[in-house]
Amino acid sequence: MPDLFRRRLLMAMALSPLLPAWRAQAESSVDIQRIISLEWRPTELLMALGVSPMGAAEIYNYGLWVGEPALPPETVDVGLRTEPNIELMIQMKPSLLLYSSGYGPSVTTLDKIAPSMGFAFSDDRGKPLTVSRESLMQLARKLDRVPQAQQHLAEYDAFVIQSKARLANRPKRPLLLMSVLDPRHTLVFGKGSLFLEVMDNLGIENAWQGETNFWGSAVIGIERLASMKDVDVVCFDHGEDLMMDQVIVTPLWQSMPFVRQNRFHRVPQVWFYGGTLSAMRFCRLLDSALVAA
Repeated sequence: MPDLFRRRLLMAMALSPLLPAWRAQAESSVDIQRIISLEWRPTELLMALGVSPMGAAEIYNYGLWVGEPALPPETVDVGLRTEPNIELMIQMKPSLLLYSSGYGPSVTTLDKIAPSMGFAFSDDRGKPLTVSRESLMQLARKLDRVPQAQQHLAEYDAFVIQSKARLANRPKRPLLLMSVLDPRHTLVFGKGSLFLEVMDNLGIENAWQGETNFWGSAVIGIERLASMKDVDVVCFDHGEDLMMDQVIVTPLWQSMPFVRQNRFHRVPQVWFYGGTLSAMRFCRLLDSALVAA
């Protein structure tokens, strides 16, 4: 009974309308060792500044879909990205909660646990990489790590220049980016995606010119890939991708033009909706698939 009472007391304190005002007075700066990130994009922003989160959401799935940068083993899993463990976060006493705008718990709920800061994936410009760079600087100012952010962005720009030079040696074919979701559907990337903005910087034409959503991706039937001729294809796995293993042995898949032309490449996971670190990993994967091979 005492444990139950304690949990309810913590929850009541967290949801009290008086707590945020008290916390604002008590905390004038952010303890960078006590930050919880509730979505993978802000997790990446934080780690680009050289700061590891005290807690992060869905750590197992992070390993499957994001992969790098790897989270330290001591990072606490705070539950689902959409429904994190509120009670656990109260007990952890974070100095700051990071979230993706429009995703997960309401800002009102988060602010009653700790000060929070949200980041958008994109905006009306349709350039998520540009938005990510701006978000990185916003977080850097919040954490007093502006020099680290500036250094990271300078390193990123130099890295992309080097990648462009290496990839310039490949044949000038459009590049299709995809990931298999189930035996009948695949995710493709085009207008408004993180990858497209990177590919524009690399001077690579994107093969998918069809519909996309706000995230720059679209779910399509695998049969639609049969129309892709004279293209290179890069397919992102996510963990041990047994689904892809099942698809590639089907007659439909074997009939694809890019398969018959030996222009299909499987690469490890990279976060489709990340920022500069995901963009750099994406460049390295393109290099390994299209140049080093």
